[in-house]
Amino acid sequence: MSSPATAVIAACCSPTAEAALQPQQAEHLAASFKALGDPTRLRLLSLIASSEDGEACICDLTDPVGLSQGTVSHHMKILSSAGFITREQRGKWAYYAIADGALEHAASALRTL
Repeated sequence: MSSPATAVIAACCSPTAEAALQPQQAEHLAASFKALGDPTRLRLLSLIASSEDGEACICDLTDPVGLSQGTVSHHMKILSSAGFITREQRGKWAYYAIADGALEHAASALRTL
């Protein structure tokens, strides 16, 4: 027969839930949130999401954030690599849109932690 203290220790040391993030999932999620960890990148996402047609030209993103086109392009590359935006080249200009389901996926990941 086990003592109450043994039962408390057993409950405390029970295995974690199967739904816990696996190491590779945690790495991927951390990289995604790292991309969102910059105020400029959050503003850029907000500018795109709030644009009239759901997309924005790189030329329309530089003035609102007060950065050069090269710097904005660097931020956009990070957001694209993290899967938050899509990029379409139209002649000289690049147009960006929020990737389908990207923001919902990030929000869902936070809710399941």
